[in-house]
Amino acid sequence: MNESLIVVGVLAVIVILLLIKTAVVVPQRSEYIVERLGKYSKSLSAGFHILIPFLDRVAYKRSLKEEVMDIPSQDCITTDNVSVAVDGILYLQVIDSKLSCYGIDNYRIAASQLAQTSLRSVVGKIELDRTFEERETLNQQVVAAIDEAAQNWGVKVLRYEIKDITPPKTVMDAMEKQMKAEREKRASIATSEGDRQSRINRAEGLKKEAIEVSEGEKQKRINEAEGQAKEIEVVAHATAEGIRKIAESLSLSGGKTAANLRVAEKYIAEFGNLAKENNTMIIPANMGDISSMVATLMSVLEHSKQASGTTSNNG
Repeated sequence: MNESLIVVGVLAVIVILLLIKTAVVVPQRSEYIVERLGKYSKSLSAGFHILIPFLDRVAYKRSLKEEVMDIPSQDCITTDNVSVAVDGILYLQVIDSKLSCYGIDNYRIAASQLAQTSLRSVVGKIELDRTFEERETLNQQVVAAIDEAAQNWGVKVLRYEIKDITPPKTVMDAMEKQMKAEREKRASIATSEGDRQSRINRAEGLKKEAIEVSEGEKQKRINEAEGQAKEIEVVAHATAEGIRKIAESLSLSGGKTAANLRVAEKYIAEFGNLAKENNTMIIPANMGDISSMVATLMSVLEHSKQASGTTSNNG
C-alpha cells in the first residue's frame, strides 16, 4: 500500500514537472518560435500552448511591437569635403517572426549597420549647407535603403530621424561669421529701407499738403468769383428794375415833365458843387442848354402850381 502511494506520488510529480516544462504562455503582441528536434516546427501566437515533452522547445522569442534603436554618431563627408558627425534614431517592427530568426543572425545589429552605411552614402551626395535644409529627404532615403534589405529579415523599417548634424569647430566658426555678416547686412538693408520709406512718407505728406493748399486757394478763388458774379447779377437786376420803373413812370401822365425837372435839378446842383469846391469858373460849352433847362424848370414849376390850384378848388 505504501509503495503504491509512493509510485503515484512520483508519477504526479513527474506529470507536474512535464506540464510546467511543456506549458507555454505567450504574451500579447509576441510570438514564440518552436523547434522540434532542432528544426522549425511552428510559431506560437499570444495565449496558452502545450508542447511535446523532450521533442519541442521554444527557440526564439520575438516582440511584434515597434522598436526604437539609437544609431551611433559617425563621421560623414559631404561633396564639398567637409566632415560632419551625424547620429539618428531608427524605428522598426518585426512583421515575420520566422524570417527575423532564420533570415539573419541579429536584425538589430544589421539594421543599425545598414542605417550608418546608407546615411554616409546619402550625405556624401550633397553639400554641407543642404544637409541642414534637406533632413527630411535624407531620412526618406535612409528608410528606403534599409527597408529594401530588411524585407528578407521579416522586419519593416517605419522611419528614420536624424538627431544631430555637427560640423567641425572651424566650420562652425566660419558659419557663425557668415550668419553674423548676413544679419548685419539685413539690418543695414532694413535701416536704409526705413530711411527711404521715411523720406517717401515725408515727400508724400508735403505733396498732399501742397495739393490741399492749392485746392483751398482754388476753392477760395472760385467762391470769390461766384460772389462777384452774384454781386454783378444783383446790381444788374437792381439796375434793370430801376430802369423798368423809370420807364413805367415816363409812360404815366406828367412823367416826362417830372423826369426833366429831376434832371435839371441835378444839373444845377452839380454846377453849384463845382463852384463851391473850385475857384475856377466853369462855363458850359452850349449856353443854350442852360437857358433851355431853366425854361423847362420854370414850365414844370408853373405846371405844378396849376395842378395844386386845381386840387384846392376841387376840395
